[in-house]
Amino acid sequence: MGRKPAPAARKLQHKITTYVNSQKYEELTAVLAKNPRKDISTLVRDILYNRQVKVFVKDQTMNNVMEELARLRTEIRAIGVNINQITRFFNTYPEPQRKATYAKMAFQAHQALEPKIQRLLSIISQLAEKWLSD
Repeated sequence: MGRKPAPAARKLQHKITTYVNSQKYEELTAVLAKNPRKDISTLVRDILYNRQVKVFVKDQTMNNVMEELARLRTEIRAIGVNINQITRFFNTYPEPQRKATYAKMAFQAHQALEPKIQRLLSIISQLAEKWLSD
């Protein structure tokens, strides 16, 4: 099934061909490089119709921070899953000795979680200082 035809007012019916000098072409391709979702004709059309031209900027300094945040998220999630499994075993067995063993295991897992959460909070506070300092 095809898509609906565009309204007559929105149809692009007239072709315009133009030439620009090298400097203007380089400016357009530089803007185009910062928005990978467009092609040159769409960019020029947006400029002609005074539409907003979005430019995407990637902060290369954030790569390491984002990798560390992703790693911390994975580790914290894994520890949380382990604690949930230990808690399930704790609640399954009525014997006090087994409960004590699982309680110790859960406590150790919780202690392993503490430094990761502290590192996460440290990174977040540094990012907050950077972004909210203005």
